[in-house]
Amino acid sequence: MDLPAVTRLAGEILDEVEKAVVGKRRPLELLLAGILAGGHVLLEDYPGLGKTLAARSLAQALGLEFARAQFTPDLLPGDLTGSFVFDQRSGEFTFRAGPLFTGLLLADEINRTPPKTQSALLEAMQEHQITVEGTTFPLPPPFHVLATANPIEYEGTYPLPEAQLDRFLMRLALGYPTPGEEWRVLTSRLERRHEEHDLRAVTDAEGLLAMQAAVETVTVDPSISEYCVRLAATTRRHAHVLVGASPRGSLALMLCARAYAVVTGRDYVTPEDVKAVAHPVLEHRITLRPELWSSEITAASVVTELVGSVATPASGGTR
Repeated sequence: MDLPAVTRLAGEILDEVEKAVVGKRRPLELLLAGILAGGHVLLEDYPGLGKTLAARSLAQALGLEFARAQFTPDLLPGDLTGSFVFDQRSGEFTFRAGPLFTGLLLADEINRTPPKTQSALLEAMQEHQITVEGTTFPLPPPFHVLATANPIEYEGTYPLPEAQLDRFLMRLALGYPTPGEEWRVLTSRLERRHEEHDLRAVTDAEGLLAMQAAVETVTVDPSISEYCVRLAATTRRHAHVLVGASPRGSLALMLCARAYAVVTGRDYVTPEDVKAVAHPVLEHRITLRPELWSSEITAASVVTELVGSVATPASGGTR
């Protein structure tokens, strides 16, 4: 598959998802870019803003097998990975796969489950495999996790460890709709006369893998790579930052900018592509100094400052 075909398919996928998720083209472009870059995405936003709907709709448009796991305090690792079950007919233990064996997993309210279960998910996200009773099972590609979290409820939650946050390529928020968009949501529901959205599969698992392979051919000028490194490295020296982005952060910047360039119609990366993905890529990789908790300084404001202060490449491979 060539890059123009990927751009065309990406547009069709977004058009299809927008039939269900109204007025969120920009975050949906970033979400699709995260998938095309081969990563996992954390959707952190208030209840009722369409996080679950966005995940389910994207899975339908991509033609992927979809599974949803509700993360609760009593969720066990085996509830995700699956377990060995004794078969009385054969007299042997056979493996029964859990919801991780899917194309797109919705990890709903991921911060409500204890660390032991989160570690099982972490292995799947990083290694694309799971281990049960000493036996390792590879997860067939494509495998992507879209996790949701509520930023305002802390009672009964378990903060995601930094190592797990770092495994998410992006952290996104959908945000509240405008009054006009909210009106479209209501009228669309009245016209459908049922709750479900009937979306067509624009591609399938093989098609997504082909799109991801094509993204690997996008031109990235050395000045763009250096720009990604400077942005990530500057987070480590910022006066308000306790722990900055690791080299995984600069790599994520490049990968996401490359995928975003294709989604928006180019076969090369510009500095504006890097700036477009800087906030969802870097914010969750920054730990502010604890004495700033009561101030107006946030990870978002730090990234905004860095994007405005780090020198932008003059070229960036434009044609």
